[in-house]
Amino acid sequence: MRMVATLRRDYARGLARACAGALIFGFPLLMTMEMWEFGFHMDRLRLALFMVVTAGVVLGLSRFAGFRDPSTLVEDTRDALAALLVGYVVSAALLAAMGLIGLGTSLREALGMVAVQAGPASMGAVLANKQLQQGKAGASKEDRAGYAGELFLMSAGALFLAFNVAPTEEMILIGFKMTPWHAVALVVLSLLALHALVFTVGFAGQHEHEGHLRAFAHFTLAGYGLGILVSLYVLWTFGRLDGGMSESVRAVIVLGFPAALGAAIARLVV
Repeated sequence: MRMVATLRRDYARGLARACAGALIFGFPLLMTMEMWEFGFHMDRLRLALFMVVTAGVVLGLSRFAGFRDPSTLVEDTRDALAALLVGYVVSAALLAAMGLIGLGTSLREALGMVAVQAGPASMGAVLANKQLQQGKAGASKEDRAGYAGELFLMSAGALFLAFNVAPTEEMILIGFKMTPWHAVALVVLSLLALHALVFTVGFAGQHEHEGHLRAFAHFTLAGYGLGILVSLYVLWTFGRLDGGMSESVRAVIVLGFPAALGAAIARLVV
């Protein structure tokens, strides 16, 4: 009985940390007006795909940086489902508490708003143990992730940071004001910042004696490429690529900068 009580207490604490993580990670987007509007009118096929992508990212995070170590795929899947549930519940509760959804909101609009907000909230829920618990529960899992796991973590970091700024009108305005030379300079700056952070943070499989050129090829270029792909996907999800080719390219380059930073600091966050 005492062991059962301890397990229940630990589970309750873990659930509380997951709720806190969902709140911290999801709150910035909750205060963004554009996110409310996207919940209203986002194409439902794109929204459904976003929900699938979110579930895959949360499962991967649970596998590489989740609650338990060691863990089985079944346990990681169970943790991922719990994190998704926490993300959706916390998002719905916050939207309702702030009067953004209510009895007068149509079911279609309410579901859209909750689904969009639940993405970063679910990521926060699955990462809560590492961020909010004393010690680092998932550190050894990360160290065993390997190069493919590092690329996944970089993609997750890029997705989280890009998703936090992509809905804003300022992203489109910056791209509109940029000249081709500004775009080139931003690409170079993104690569330099990413490379500097890669050496500062240190990635699994990266050794102290490893040269800058090797790290640049293995992590910096790969991380920036993943950031660009993530930027393309996020902008497409929000309908930001429906304009001309020139505007779309500049928007991707602009969003690629925070995406690159997100990829670089992924090991600090997750």
